[in-house]
Amino acid sequence: MKTLLAVLTTCLALLASPAVQAGRSCEGKPLNAQGIQRGMDLAQRTSEALDAEHRRSGARVVVLARAGQDLGKYGLRYSHLGWAYKTAEGPWRVLHKLNQCGSSVGSIYRQGLGEFFLDDLWRHEAAWAVPAPALQAPLHALLTDRARGVALHTRDYNMVSYPWSTRYQQSNQWALETLAAAAEPGVNTREQAQAWLRFKAYEPTTLRLGAMTRLGARVSSAHIAFDDHPNDKRFSDRIETVTVDSVFDWLTRSGLGSAPQRLALP
Repeated sequence: MKTLLAVLTTCLALLASPAVQAGRSCEGKPLNAQGIQRGMDLAQRTSEALDAEHRRSGARVVVLARAGQDLGKYGLRYSHLGWAYKTAEGPWRVLHKLNQCGSSVGSIYRQGLGEFFLDDLWRHEAAWAVPAPALQAPLHALLTDRARGVALHTRDYNMVSYPWSTRYQQSNQWALETLAAAAEPGVNTREQAQAWLRFKAYEPTTLRLGAMTRLGARVSSAHIAFDDHPNDKRFSDRIETVTVDSVFDWLTRSGLGSAPQRLALP
């Protein structure tokens, strides 16, 4: 009964709150019973899997991803990631950045797994990577500190923000820069975080977007801009940005994290 009441309370809170999004469509579809059930099932199974990982390796922090929209035409499987951490009370929480639908504003949210997956998902699948043991304690300390957890947040949101600029910041970019701040004590600014990521050979995803596609996206969407990208890349249709898939690839390649694990509902 307590679990059911908690789920219902979460659903009501989401329905009453302003619409936010990251890595999903922004069509404002109402939640239905089937979507709620599948989202909570995915959250429950993910919680069990993360608890098993915690018992096995002692991990208290993972990079957690969801598939909020179909990005297959860009060769991408996931759309949005956040930092999931185990609380002293037991449940896992997620710290991540979301965009207020239809606007160029982003905010940091601290949510449960149910809220993270209780959404109009394109595919009910979770994926996560476990940061290296040496990063576990610094990441956990940063994520549970309310001031440090948002220290590198930039309010101006751009879904395809350039990884090496501080003019805007999208959700996956915030998560990656936050990792840099946890890994390197001397990182206190976004510029320093990006310098560390370059030093560690992070490589963003390059999207091939033609001029008409860019123009249409910019005119119709307040949360999409291209003016932070270098002209030579933008005008040759190369838009570089931080994606979940690129973060997973980099963590594995650099030895800073494990290969991603996946959990999908049938």
